[in-house]
Amino acid sequence: MMKLTVLGYYGGYPYDGVGTSSYLVSAGNYQLLLDCGSGALNALEEILDPLQLDAVLLTHYHHDHTADVGVLQYYWQLRQGDRKTPILPIYGHTEDPLNFGALTWAGATEGRAYDPSAVNQIGPFDVTFMKTKHPVPAFAVKIVERATGQQLTFSADTAYVPDLAKFATGSQLLMTDTNFGADKTGKMWHMTSSQSGEIAKAAHVKTLLLTHLPQDVAFDQLQHEAQVTAGDGVKVVVAQKYLQLKLG
Repeated sequence: MMKLTVLGYYGGYPYDGVGTSSYLVSAGNYQLLLDCGSGALNALEEILDPLQLDAVLLTHYHHDHTADVGVLQYYWQLRQGDRKTPILPIYGHTEDPLNFGALTWAGATEGRAYDPSAVNQIGPFDVTFMKTKHPVPAFAVKIVERATGQQLTFSADTAYVPDLAKFATGSQLLMTDTNFGADKTGKMWHMTSSQSGEIAKAAHVKTLLLTHLPQDVAFDQLQHEAQVTAGDGVKVVVAQKYLQLKLG
């Protein structure tokens, strides 16, 4: 059974004791860290020894999704204890060679390129990608547990892209970049609460998790606005630190 644990959920910068985008995806004993934003390592240490990670998967290289990669590498370098795997694989895209190259840290971590055009096998998961609309190369990700068929889709950072609904179809859980309230206008590189709800409704998902949240909009407002457009068939949940969602 797949389980998601929220470690950090703000966009841009940590706020009020909570970090930026980072999530732990678990299946059996397999532990996959999905993005590694500011504060991720501290939050992870509260629930899991980081040496027990099996892999890290990065959607893109903006700092609010990667800020703690460096300190995670130091942790693995400096602690020679009970590592679950000798070298921690960190999966990333190669459209930014400089940042991809930094994922390898001798004796600690190894950068591994994922193929956005193929099904990638990472542990017990089949992982596929869709390029999003963002100022830097970024990829939405669908994670399917092979043993159960359970599916989780994470929009990563993106402006509103209708095709995201097709990509997410079949998922029990959809996590969306919800950086704005419904009244936001002008050019946007992230989605509004209402747009997140529209994607969830069109994808026929059971649960919508609003994440990559703003620091200046009330969460109950975001939840209400997303629920209006998602409709009664979708349960809309706002991210909280250490929130756990089971897909089964």
